Amino acid sequence: MSHPDPYGSPEPRGWDRPERPPALPWPERDVEPTGPWSRLSGADLYAGPQARPRPHVHHDEPVGDPYGGPGDDADRHDADRDPRYDGHREDRYDRPGPAWPVRDDDVPTSSLPPVRDDDMPTSQFPPVPKEPEPEPQRPPGRRRGRRRASADRPATGQSAPSRAGRNLPAAIGVGLGLGALILVPLFFYRPAFLAVVAAAVGVGIWEMARAVRRSGAHPPLAPLVAGGVLTVGLAWFAGPDALSLGLLVTVLGTMIWRLGDGPAGFQRDLTAATLIAVYVPFLGGFAALLAAVPDDGHLRVLLTLVAVVLSDTGGYAAGVSFGKHPMAPSISPKKSWEGFAGSVGAAAAGSALLIWLLFDVPPWWGALFGVAVSGAAVLGDLAESMIKRDLGVKDMSNLLPGHGGLMDRLDSILFAVPTAYLLLAVFVPVVG
Repeated sequence: MSHPDPYGSPEPRGWDRPERPPALPWPERDVEPTGPWSRLSGADLYAGPQARPRPHVHHDEPVGDPYGGPGDDADRHDADRDPRYDGHREDRYDRPGPAWPVRDDDVPTSSLPPVRDDDMPTSQFPPVPKEPEPEPQRPPGRRRGRRRASADRPATGQSAPSRAGRNLPAAIGVGLGLGALILVPLFFYRPAFLAVVAAAVGVGIWEMARAVRRSGAHPPLAPLVAGGVLTVGLAWFAGPDALSLGLLVTVLGTMIWRLGDGPAGFQRDLTAATLIAVYVPFLGGFAALLAAVPDDGHLRVLLTLVAVVLSDTGGYAAGVSFGKHPMAPSISPKKSWEGFAGSVGAAAAGSALLIWLLFDVPPWWGALFGVAVSGAAVLGDLAESMIKRDLGVKDMSNLLPGHGGLMDRLDSILFAVPTAYLLLAVFVPVVG
């Protein structure tokens, strides 16, 4: 026995319902259907309401649904809207023509207006503001680091960096320490000055080899450092010819050492090694040549260092105070022509006075010496800046606080010492 129909129908549900033959859509059962109903197949008889034609029923006499359901008011109203209906009942079956189209107006839901966001009851209420998230509780104890500024807590006062872009007190302290490291052995035990020069050359080679690795080159470090120390020693003991010999030995030793790593990148590595050998030990060897003069070697080194220091100091002061016209913006944006004028002026004035006091040479020769040394120092600084720009580094290393690497301090000196050696050999010739 089947369950009763939950929708109130007394008839049984499912397969227990007795089969009822469908009512035919024509008035007589023994008459062959004609008109639009003759074109309907069995599948069309049970199609949806939009797929099958709707019969038109007169509004005065209700007619049962030809598919088995009772007639409704919609069928009566369809008869009123049908222009083909002329009052005869049989006319709705026999008149040929297309089926009555189903429009959107016939759908009950089409008469309802669309639902918009403005019609929602929640749109009348203001939006609920977001509650701020509580700050995480920090464990009690001493806070470290900078605190965040707010309306209640102003930002902690911090010292503004100098216009030169470096820590000036640290730079002055490190500069004084380097000056003492050079002058003390130079005046009290001159062979110790050779050790200082050799150590500076070794550190400079290490910084350069480390920096050029950013470009993909890998120059061998061991033969470069050994050849650099050898070059400085040969210049100290054997003079200018031995300095050139030391450079040749360094380059050949680096080439032979590099052969053990295979042919991949050989030309690139050898080019970088040659640049380092010329730039650091060869130019630095002229400092050993100046100090190796028997009688006044220490004074020659002192005059050269003073001219370089005056050039850097005068250029810094003039550039910070009056610098407006960049000298080489693509290489060193902070260098200006006003700073260059300050460098040349300070070096010329100081060298004119010092060369007259130390070597009894007319001051105008000293002024010329200062101008030449200052120009060479500025060119050396620009050359190192161009190398750093090409390699994409700011400093060669972080070895010296406020200065960067040692090469950032030797860049001016490396170009200045060969110029000073040449000019002093003319202005103050070596006796014997």
